[in-house]
Amino acid sequence: MMDESTPHKKRIAALTKEHIAVVPYDPAWPQRFLELEGRLKKLLPKNLVQRIAHIGSTAVPGLSAKPIIDVQVEVNDLQEVRDRVVPMMEEEGYEFIWRPSIGENAPFYAWFIKRNEKGERTEHVHIVAPDHVSAERIMFRDILRRHPEEATAYEELKSTLAKKYAKDRVAYTQGKSEFIQAILRKGRDGKLK
Repeated sequence: MMDESTPHKKRIAALTKEHIAVVPYDPAWPQRFLELEGRLKKLLPKNLVQRIAHIGSTAVPGLSAKPIIDVQVEVNDLQEVRDRVVPMMEEEGYEFIWRPSIGENAPFYAWFIKRNEKGERTEHVHIVAPDHVSAERIMFRDILRRHPEEATAYEELKSTLAKKYAKDRVAYTQGKSEFIQAILRKGRDGKLK
């Protein structure tokens, strides 16, 4: 079920205009993920969670990224997430957004944003039903980890897009899509192992 309320739409619009900054790789990112993973394992119902994975550019050693730890949590019941997990995550200081995966016709999922004292995003927790999109996020991460030349090309693209679309997260994300899909095709075709 999608939230079509005006405040929800306004909040999504505001989130898409937040500043984008790509920064050099921080060797503390893997430890930050492990700490977040530990907190999530204690907080989330054990019978709900199938897998917790560090995704996104902070999960690729050496890769510049937005300094936000992205975590994908695959679950077996998104309605239970809405009923039980959302209040727990909000109590922990996360902002909750019910959003589409990719495009307006894609399956929706629970997205949680954590911020520091300056209001800057520090964590994104994506709670999803396992599907081809969640599998592709992990596949893309793994390809970049194994292929530094692809990671470098992605880093250059992200840096260019962050400068061009510093306050337009939709355009920034769309600008990466063709590259990501090309890498995934190469991976599926066995050209990148």
